[in-house]
Amino acid sequence: MSVQILDAVPDAALSLLDWYDAHARVLPWRAPPDAQSSGALPPDPYGVWLSEIMLQQTTVAAVIPYYERFLSRWPTVRHLAEAPLDDVLHAWAGLGYYARARNLHACAQTLVREHGGRFPETEAELLKLPGIGAYTAAAIASIAFGQRAVVVDGNVERVVSRLFAVEEALPAAKPRLRDLADRLTPSLRPGDYAQAMMDLGATVCTPRSPSCGACPLAQGCAARASGTPERWPLKAPKAEKPTRHGLVFWLEAEGHVLLRRRPPRGLLGGLPEIPSSEWTGTPVGGGWHLMDQAPIEVDWQLLPGGVRHTFTHFHLELTIARGLLPRRINPVEGFWHPVEAIETAGLPTVMAKAARHALTPRLV
Repeated sequence: MSVQILDAVPDAALSLLDWYDAHARVLPWRAPPDAQSSGALPPDPYGVWLSEIMLQQTTVAAVIPYYERFLSRWPTVRHLAEAPLDDVLHAWAGLGYYARARNLHACAQTLVREHGGRFPETEAELLKLPGIGAYTAAAIASIAFGQRAVVVDGNVERVVSRLFAVEEALPAAKPRLRDLADRLTPSLRPGDYAQAMMDLGATVCTPRSPSCGACPLAQGCAARASGTPERWPLKAPKAEKPTRHGLVFWLEAEGHVLLRRRPPRGLLGGLPEIPSSEWTGTPVGGGWHLMDQAPIEVDWQLLPGGVRHTFTHFHLELTIARGLLPRRINPVEGFWHPVEAIETAGLPTVMAKAARHALTPRLV
């Protein structure tokens, strides 16, 4: 089957492009299929870049409202470069993987400072920009500038692994899958082809129960011929994620809650948070042994239950301690924010969960 596909690569690419012309997803950052021939406006490099950064490890449905808000607030690279980083991080709150937002801002500033606010058109030059790796550089080069580039994301890996029934497991199979994707990628309409492969994986060649009857590449697909296409791609067993624990200190005074900002580097870097203890591998239990890390000495009350959040490499379980002060004082670190406007503080998701938990007793 692999030989059959490779012998018919031009026909396979044309079949996929024909399918894309009829079934392309309508997304706010996309130009219509074959925009050049139809006279439609070509894709905006800024929009392509912004969407690709946001889509890393995030679903299309989650990204669309963020993308539209960002584009409305910062319609050009120069607007984004001139924005305060805190504003960008605040607008990003809830999308997760906050290093992407910091790199987004740094990249915009680099583009303005070194490229006059314009994106370079080659993969090699794009790779020099902050936060742009091999996949993003290839996506921008092909989609925004019409260059032949090998664009390989998770959807493309799944399609290619099934076409050729690749028996090597991910992640070790990545070089082999990229080589096969390279051999399939045409020079004709490379941007549309890249997006067609993404759409095929997202809507037809799905992880479970792929719709092989609707696939334009089904005739030469080795996985389909096997009768169990969902078997691919093969994946190495994942290591079990460890669980860390911590204590969050919700301190109120005069209708305000004490927040602080995390260090600029590292997990959730630069974002506001509710003060918390260090996150360790030891269960909190009663929690009292962590009180020496509280921001101030008050009569702390441990709330029942807690919150759980999953990061890329570990689970986090937080217990919440609530304290009250009769009036606001100047904190050693941090700042006071109105409790009734806590949703405007730009808290990352894990801290937004902790805030909801802290406020729950007064809502029930």
